[in-house]
Amino acid sequence: MAEQHYLVGLELHDRLVVLVGGGSVVQRRAPRLLASGARLRVISPSVTAVVEGMAQAGELQWLPRRYADGDLADAWYAMACTDDAGVNAEVVAEATRRRVFCVRADAGEFGTAVTPAVGEHGGLTLGVLSGGEPKRSAAVRSALVEALQAGLVADAAAPAAPGVALVGGGPGDPGLITVRGRRLLSRADVVVTDRLAPQGLLEELPSHVEVVDAAKIPYGRAMQQDAINAVLIEAAKAGKFVVRLKGGDPFVFGRGFEELLACTEAGVAVTVVPGVTSAFAAPAAAGVPVSHRGVAHEIVVVSGHVAPDDPTSLVDWPALARLRGTLVLLMGVQRIAAFAEVLIRHGRPADTPVAVVRNGTLRSQRTVRSTLAKVADAMAHEQLRPPAIIVIGPVAGLAPNPA
Repeated sequence: MAEQHYLVGLELHDRLVVLVGGGSVVQRRAPRLLASGARLRVISPSVTAVVEGMAQAGELQWLPRRYADGDLADAWYAMACTDDAGVNAEVVAEATRRRVFCVRADAGEFGTAVTPAVGEHGGLTLGVLSGGEPKRSAAVRSALVEALQAGLVADAAAPAAPGVALVGGGPGDPGLITVRGRRLLSRADVVVTDRLAPQGLLEELPSHVEVVDAAKIPYGRAMQQDAINAVLIEAAKAGKFVVRLKGGDPFVFGRGFEELLACTEAGVAVTVVPGVTSAFAAPAAAGVPVSHRGVAHEIVVVSGHVAPDDPTSLVDWPALARLRGTLVLLMGVQRIAAFAEVLIRHGRPADTPVAVVRNGTLRSQRTVRSTLAKVADAMAHEQLRPPAIIVIGPVAGLAPNPA
């Protein structure tokens, strides 16, 4: 059995790391080295555009020349990453003489150090070595991180401090919540949710977690949002870590900022975790780009929760009708006839393409394509009900050519 490598963490803060080469390997390794606080020096006649951008931003030093013996004089750690095996061997040889550990990217067995497959979760850094099988180590690393995120592997982290996290759950598919959102959800004592949040995420919660359906909170004469705010505040003040799980992004027509203000005014700590908004994700899942080169240079996201002639409406519908780009309409299913009529009346062509995506990213996803003049009838014929995203504009007429 081959000897195993000794896995260790290096303290590189304010210490020089020399990377010889400027290709994709350096591009991949540099960000984590920079995050460790290391001073990076890249030696290569040419580098990728990303590495060059890092140099221009002052994040690392780039010496645009070939490697020369002596370049590792002040280094604590080195990486030989060129596409020339001879140069890489020279770098390792100098590193060995200077007792500087060195990774050789093209032939790891000839270096004096190897880079593990690395992942992070909640302050943990996971490193996996597999004795020269990088695909295996990467697969195990990914599986461990995913298991930790899903709560399938116990994490002995300290309990989350009392407070509220406003978490955007994404457009519907449980896999589209952010990594941070899933991590905080796994640490919740109380989850306050509603029908627009990804319901599949609730099945992953441990049995001790209290799940509160916002739609069933008794609120009498008070506005429901006030009642939701009260539940968040009361639970947090009782010493609980509360996750307010919302669909899409908390601040995109989700009233998330109202909840943040209420909690802040009550002295409750709040964390905001952005989410993938359904305004863009649902059309993308249906093959509808909200922007496309040469087709749309603007995207306007509009709430359709009130009619165009409602005195409380803040939308300038005549101005929207004059635009030539993309209009993404949320909460517009019930009033689509009125929205289409006001847009056509103020200048939008009646034959403007429209795509309606219901339950975007879910198995029940449905898409109806029509025109502005006919979309209301098409939706009625297909019996489309909320939730659905309505995309109006030339992009709604685009479709990939079948192979």
